[in-house]
Amino acid sequence: MLNWKGFVVNYRMWRRRWFYPLISLVVALSLCLGTALPGRSLEFLPLILQGVQVLQLSNISDRQETDIGKQINQEIIGSQVRLYKNAGVNSYVEQIGRRLAANSDRPNLSYTFQVVEDNAINAFATLGGYVYVHTGLLKAADNEAELASVIAHEIGHIGGRHLVKQMRQKAVASGLASATGLDRNTAVNIGVELALNRPRSRQDEYDADKRGLKTLTRAGYAQSAMVSFMQKLLKQGGSVPTFLSTHPGTSDRIANLKRAIESQPSNKTYGLDSASYRANIRPLA
Repeated sequence: MLNWKGFVVNYRMWRRRWFYPLISLVVALSLCLGTALPGRSLEFLPLILQGVQVLQLSNISDRQETDIGKQINQEIIGSQVRLYKNAGVNSYVEQIGRRLAANSDRPNLSYTFQVVEDNAINAFATLGGYVYVHTGLLKAADNEAELASVIAHEIGHIGGRHLVKQMRQKAVASGLASATGLDRNTAVNIGVELALNRPRSRQDEYDADKRGLKTLTRAGYAQSAMVSFMQKLLKQGGSVPTFLSTHPGTSDRIANLKRAIESQPSNKTYGLDSASYRANIRPLA
């Protein structure tokens, strides 16, 4: 037989436990939605949706960084640069990049290495493991180790999350970051701008050189290649190559690298065969 008395008691207890808090929540939301704020009323649903798109660059995850890097890459290759189409050369650069990435500070990122058809002696990197190497730099290098030294330097920027830091600084300085963070689309736009016209700081360049040299060494390449390539470009005269047009000056960076090599020397000599290197980039000749 159904115990009606017990049922009524349980129902009343359930109502007190759930019904009144629910009413309180509804009332609170109504007050928020109905209260006029200076200039405009609070739109609750758009605020929730906006929260999904807001990024905290000070605490960005590897997955978020990779996703933003992918969007930045789409913007860059869609309108800013022209990719070099030779499959053999692209595969060769990818092979070098993979070897270095596996020995970097962040080997778990999904790196992407792309060759840009541009005679400027340059290379740059964006978030999430995207590295770009100009054909002009490929032609300027005398061997694989010299090319690898520049790629390792750019991987060093990724390892140090330098672009993330610069994006955060620019967003704050421009008043684009709110108390909750930075809108994702704004972050992508800033990332594109900084990737192509990055203000290279003394601290970031020294750090990328240090990380790059360690990566180069762990990958078995000749340490001397990082110094020799910078020295060669410095002696050429004329306009300074883009990736060297930075503060600190190239001479200071070379001196710093020499000290680092002396303190942690390596007998590895991989990548110094010039003939083999020229054969791999023959389509660029």
